[in-house]
Amino acid sequence: MNFDSLTRIAEALERLAPAPQADADARIHPAYVWKGATLLATRAFRPLPLDMLRGLERQRDALRASLARLDVGAAAHDVLLWGARGTGKSALVKSVVASIQAGGGSLALVEVSAAELETLPALFARLESIERRFAVFLDDLGFEGAGEARLLRSMLDGGAEARPENSRLIVTSNRRHLMPRDLAEQASAINPRDSVDDSLALADRFGLSLGFHAMNQETYLEVVESYAQRHAIPFDPQEAVEWATRRGSRSGRVAWQYVVEVAGRCGKSL
Repeated sequence: MNFDSLTRIAEALERLAPAPQADADARIHPAYVWKGATLLATRAFRPLPLDMLRGLERQRDALRASLARLDVGAAAHDVLLWGARGTGKSALVKSVVASIQAGGGSLALVEVSAAELETLPALFARLESIERRFAVFLDDLGFEGAGEARLLRSMLDGGAEARPENSRLIVTSNRRHLMPRDLAEQASAINPRDSVDDSLALADRFGLSLGFHAMNQETYLEVVESYAQRHAIPFDPQEAVEWATRRGSRSGRVAWQYVVEVAGRCGKSL
C-alpha cells in the first residue's frame, strides 16, 4: 500500500470520527458535568425543592450558609457530607445550589465522577479565570488506597495544586473519613498512630463535615407524605413502613422508591 492510499484512509477515518465536543459556556448554565477534558452543560437540572427534604434541617442550614458565602465571594469551606446510603446527601447538595440560584445567586454546580479525579487540576485551571463561583461536586467518593486520597488532599488546604478561590469541593461519601480504617495496617505499622493520622488527614482538610444518619419511622413517613402530596398520590402508611422493612432501611431514597411504586400502580408519571 502506497503513501497516497494511507493518506486517503487516514482522511476518511478522520471524517468518520466524531468531532470533539466543545466546552459549554461556564457563565450561563446552572449545572455542568466534567468529562475529564470537556465541560458539558447538564441536560436537565431540576433538584427537589429544599422544603421536601425532611429531617435534614441542620445539615441544610449549614450547607446553605457555606455555599451562600461562596456565591458572594466571601470565605467558604470545602464540605464533606458523610453517612448512611440514601439519606439525602446528594439530593441536598443539588437542592441547595438550586435554591441559591432561585434567590438570584449565580453559583453553579460542576459534577465530577470519581474516575475523573486525576483531571481535577485541569478543571480548576479552566474555572479559575471565569468570573463566577463553582461548587465542584464529587458524589459517593471512597478510597481503598492512599494514592488517590493524597491527590485529593493536595487540592484542598495546603497543597501546591489547591483549588482556586472561586471554587470549593463538595464531597459525599458513605465513610466518615473517606478511607477504610484498616486495623491490620495499624497493627503492622511501626507507629500505629502514624497510620491512623494518614487515614484521617484527608477528612480533616474539609472545613465543614456534615453527618447523615438513618431516619426513624416518624421522619420516614413524613418524607413519604411530602412526596405523595406533591404529586397528588394516595398512600398507606402501613404499606410504606412494610416497603421500608423489605428494603432493609428507612431513607429518603426508599421513600421516593415507594412513591414511584404507588404512582406506577395508579398509572401516573412523575
